[in-house]
Amino acid sequence: MSNIPETGRTPRVRIRLVIIQVLVFSLFLTLGGRLWYLQVRNGDEYADEANGNHVQRVVDPAVRGSILDARGVPLADNQTRLVVSASRTELMKMKDDGDAVLTRLAGVLGMTPKEVGNKVRLCDDETPQPCWNGSPYQPIPITDEATPRQALQIRERAEDFPGITAEPTAVRRYAAPGGARTSQVLGYLSPVTDEEIKAAENTSSPFLRSDQVGRSGLERTYDKYLRGKAGVTSYEVDKLGRVMGKTQADAGTPGSNVVTSIDARVQSVAEYELNQAMKTARQQTDKITGRKYEADSGAVVVLESKTGRVVSMASQPDYDPNAWVGGISGKDYARLTTKKSNYPLLNRATQGQAPPGSIFKVISASAAVRAGHPFDGTYNCSSSYSLGNRSFKNFESKGYGPISLGRALEVSCNTVFYALGHKEWKADGGNKPKNPDDWFYRTAKEFGLGKETGIDLPNEVSGRIPDRQWKQDFWEANKDAWCKQGKKDGDYAERIAFENCREGNRLKAGDSVNYAIGQGDILVTPIQMATVYAAISNGGTLYDPSVGKAIISPDGKQVEEIKPESHGKLPVDDKTIANLNKALEGVATRGTAAWRFGGWPHDKIPMHAKTGTAQVYGKQTTGWLATYTDDYTIVMTISQGGTGSGSAGPAVRNIYNAIYGLDAEGNQDPKTALLPKPQSELPKIEPDGSIDAPEIKPYEPQQEEPPAPEQELAAALAGPAPWRRD
Repeated sequence: MSNIPETGRTPRVRIRLVIIQVLVFSLFLTLGGRLWYLQVRNGDEYADEANGNHVQRVVDPAVRGSILDARGVPLADNQTRLVVSASRTELMKMKDDGDAVLTRLAGVLGMTPKEVGNKVRLCDDETPQPCWNGSPYQPIPITDEATPRQALQIRERAEDFPGITAEPTAVRRYAAPGGARTSQVLGYLSPVTDEEIKAAENTSSPFLRSDQVGRSGLERTYDKYLRGKAGVTSYEVDKLGRVMGKTQADAGTPGSNVVTSIDARVQSVAEYELNQAMKTARQQTDKITGRKYEADSGAVVVLESKTGRVVSMASQPDYDPNAWVGGISGKDYARLTTKKSNYPLLNRATQGQAPPGSIFKVISASAAVRAGHPFDGTYNCSSSYSLGNRSFKNFESKGYGPISLGRALEVSCNTVFYALGHKEWKADGGNKPKNPDDWFYRTAKEFGLGKETGIDLPNEVSGRIPDRQWKQDFWEANKDAWCKQGKKDGDYAERIAFENCREGNRLKAGDSVNYAIGQGDILVTPIQMATVYAAISNGGTLYDPSVGKAIISPDGKQVEEIKPESHGKLPVDDKTIANLNKALEGVATRGTAAWRFGGWPHDKIPMHAKTGTAQVYGKQTTGWLATYTDDYTIVMTISQGGTGSGSAGPAVRNIYNAIYGLDAEGNQDPKTALLPKPQSELPKIEPDGSIDAPEIKPYEPQQEEPPAPEQELAAALAGPAPWRRD
């Protein structure tokens, strides 16, 4: 034990504690001084340096999902190409804004300096295409068709091409299997705009500046599924651009695949036959105008009658959607958007409007039955119908005497429907209506006309049913102009304007008479009429036409099927639908379409049809042909192409022949049938994303010389019913 007293240690301990306190206090004082020096005395200086440090995001774009046909054949997918891009930000740092670099680049790529310069200029309201409408801070593609030699030149001479990159990149491809371009259905892509980025920033599918987005067609409708999620890696860099560290890394995911109900083989046939029908029409002389038919546009729709799914949809004129890949050229843009080209970007199946002519008579017949006129009643098919001082003639003034509504549909007797339209107009009160029933107008709307069908393609138009409300609205919108132009004793146009000024809001007898045969101010689209005829075929259900059939994840594990949906039922009973079916079968066997379905196996595959020829003011006649079997509905129209059966008949017959495997005589070969029954199974996508898709061969039409017009007429007159225009 120590002999030192306990009290002897106390002074030493206190001294040590004091020393430690002094040291701690000194450290705090030093630290405080340093903080004051950094934050107060030199705070602004260090703040400026800190502001020079920032985060840069490197975006790895997601591979866009494929658009597949019903059997898995790619309609739109991706391929690796050598893409040469320019950083506009880097170019703007140069004294000449990068002009010298772009000029050297043009020489390597075999382009003119102007072409390259146009690619990197920014789009605005006054800048014509081509231009860049994406973010100015992302690389702007100059070409996606660089050769390996060109890419090597750029990369080996990097000092001559600052701000220029040449990298292999996944680029959109529109494959056109079997020659089926499916242009307006697929749509195209272009860079996202600042406005779109802002609008989508708080949604479940925000945009990155590097994104390409769908501008039309399926690319637009299903963009959020196809686009996927880009990979983004964030780096902290100083003001000199030196990477100081990685702050965040978000892995990307590829886009999902969209399976459609389109069959690429049928699509190929439909596109070819529509184009061929228009070419043939242009060789024929219009007896009314004395000129060749212009046949300037057309459309055909093939639907599954029982589901409303679109098997094929073709529109003419069409275009190659690959023109948009990598930025569209000025020449191509002008070709696609000018009046001279007749606007091939328009999908005539969903956006083309015209009077339907006699294919509208199924609606008029239904309206007449709803108004109390029996389907099997007796109606006078005279050669003309008089209304005031005007005579409305039947085609070629042909009369059939007393006939039923069914027979009136078969021979397309105008005067029967003239009389019914006029009778209902008078029953509604004529020029002084009192609580009118308006059966003809109500029925058309309840058949789905005058509004969109709900198809999953953007910018569908609604058509027009010119009822009393439309007449009033149209008059109010145009009254001032009519009153200013109109003269009681002027020329024809001035007298019409004078009359419209005074009573243009009235639904007159002449309006109802014309309307009853699908003429006048009524407008419909091919997809609307296809939906109507499919509903008659399936027993009365009006389906929303649909192209998308399923969304499948990149690895094939998640499948979201798109079920058919209905927007209503036909406003007629089962008996009326049965009567319509019987009459339309008669059109194909002994009526106005019979000459186009000679040799058809009606006992095995019952065919139903209705022909139509619509007159459009200032133009040649527009032909319509609406047809259906138990499985499919096909509607084709050709603007300024002549009669429905004459212009569209052979093409529609050939499409059916290909679907069912029929030859010209009606003999069926199951081995050659493309789609005798609608496709039910979805394609299988493997975990690695591969698809075992069948090969598509180009369509080979049956070799058969079309008869000369006089031979057509002679053959038709020898058939079971008089040949008729509609």
